[in-house]
Amino acid sequence: MPKMKTHRGSAKRFKRTGSGKLKRSHAYRSHLFANKVTKQKRKLRKSTVVSKGDFRRIRQMLSNI
Repeated sequence: MPKMKTHRGSAKRFKRTGSGKLKRSHAYRSHLFANKVTKQKRKLRKSTVVSKGDFRRIRQMLSNI
């Protein structure tokens, strides 16, 4: 049986934290900033943890990380 390959697109988008959770960045952060409030843009800068529902699916894609 061949080895499982890491999903490279996911590997670039998610990082593992020290406690084993998955860290991700926010969406809506690439353009159209004139329509967004300063507070919203500031909050989008920070990273956040992947939700419990998505964790299992993403962990499977990142089997080697």
